[in-house]
Amino acid sequence: MRARPSDPSRPSLAPSGRPVRLAPLASLGLVAALASAACAAAPTGAARAQNAAQELNLNARFGRMELAMESVAPGHREAFAERRRSWGSRVRIADAELSGFRLAGKEDALVSVRVSWYLLDEQELRTTTLRQAWHDHRGDWLLEREERLDGDIGLLGEPIPRAEPSEPRPPAQFPTVRLGTNN
Repeated sequence: MRARPSDPSRPSLAPSGRPVRLAPLASLGLVAALASAACAAAPTGAARAQNAAQELNLNARFGRMELAMESVAPGHREAFAERRRSWGSRVRIADAELSGFRLAGKEDALVSVRVSWYLLDEQELRTTTLRQAWHDHRGDWLLEREERLDGDIGLLGEPIPRAEPSEPRPPAQFPTVRLGTNN
């Protein structure tokens, strides 16, 4: 059997001598491409809410308050900034993680955030759990309110009760001993 030179104006022939139709194959490829594009659809409202909560809390943890404020409802921004005024100066955030997420209807979500933190002058690790209420504002999930749910007081600017020792503590180091002297 002799090979024919390929001529773009002539249809390809199958070994049986019949022309090969490419239209069914091309339409099958188009259907497969559209089906795979449908799988990569936009995230659901719940996924967008969870992403917004993670982004806000991560930005707040690392002191990027101007970025965190973008995810706060306009009427809540001043209070949000006031409660976090001491973050980075007096309060250091060690970790912040979402510990719970629940949709409360189509446009509302409740998020629990566990924050590990310490006061710079004490170095004692504390943990506080916050509850944040989020609302969908035409596709943008914004923080509407938050409150301390559990744990240590002081993360959100509350006064921290400090117990003062009743009597002075003895020095924390041992007395100096010199060898070779009669002391």
